[in-house]
Amino acid sequence: MNFLSPSSWSDYELVDTGGFEKLERFGEYVLVRPEPQAVWRKSLPQALWDSMSHAVFRKEKDATRENERGVWMLQSAMPQQWWVEYRYKEMQLRFRLGLTAFKHLGIFPEQACNWDFIYDSVQRLHVATPRVLNLFAYTGGASLAARAAGADVTHVDSVRQVINWSRENMEASRLSGVRWMVEDALKYVRREVRRNKRYHGIILDPPAYGRGPDGEKWVLEEGINELMECCRQLAVPQPFFLVLNLYSMGFSSLIAENLATSYFPALDGEYGELCIADRSGKRLPLGVFMRGSVG
Repeated sequence: MNFLSPSSWSDYELVDTGGFEKLERFGEYVLVRPEPQAVWRKSLPQALWDSMSHAVFRKEKDATRENERGVWMLQSAMPQQWWVEYRYKEMQLRFRLGLTAFKHLGIFPEQACNWDFIYDSVQRLHVATPRVLNLFAYTGGASLAARAAGADVTHVDSVRQVINWSRENMEASRLSGVRWMVEDALKYVRREVRRNKRYHGIILDPPAYGRGPDGEKWVLEEGINELMECCRQLAVPQPFFLVLNLYSMGFSSLIAENLATSYFPALDGEYGELCIADRSGKRLPLGVFMRGSVG
């Protein structure tokens, strides 16, 4: 098993973790957010957390893991929105961040490892116009990495506001041409199979729970096998690459590996945990992955 941790960030740092919280720097601003897996003690004193933070997220009393609504406690200097940059080789991406009611900001910094992999994988395909499908695509980090490498990208997410956010990030990154689809991911791949579409790269980032634009219910354990089978039918034999991320607590990286290799037995890849180390060296687990290529 591998542990992947991003190394190219200058605009992000995990400062400290513990007490079911994480202290993070995004650009020039330091934030405190809940983190259910940070069960250990904080390394830095609470007074330092308090003095460093520009914003603290507090969950509502009735919040659940599926619905983590809350409020941000802000210092006067903290804006509601700001920008950060990410660079890798010739790729230069910009992301607008924002303080949402669900503690999310617009990026998952640990995914930078996969952005690097996607960028390199597209460039290695040696196809005139490689086609890449990004499902549950959120605000577009993976889509922009593929586009920056020259791919024809289809970006699928069920929330129109998130699609608009992704488009802002694309334009700020001086890219263009991503195909935006406001759609339920499972419905979309079923339709693509009927159309006999084919892709050279597929990126899967399914949540544990979710809703489609028309209220379609997504439960990871119930839908993942049909989703993987549709993706198998959409994949060209070679050259092809796959990225699969799973965030459901209790899902090990072996599950990601078994899912990927069951439907893509020729895949040559790696599996493990995504993580980021804080200043004291404690590695915070942030999901599991399986990624690899054929040909």
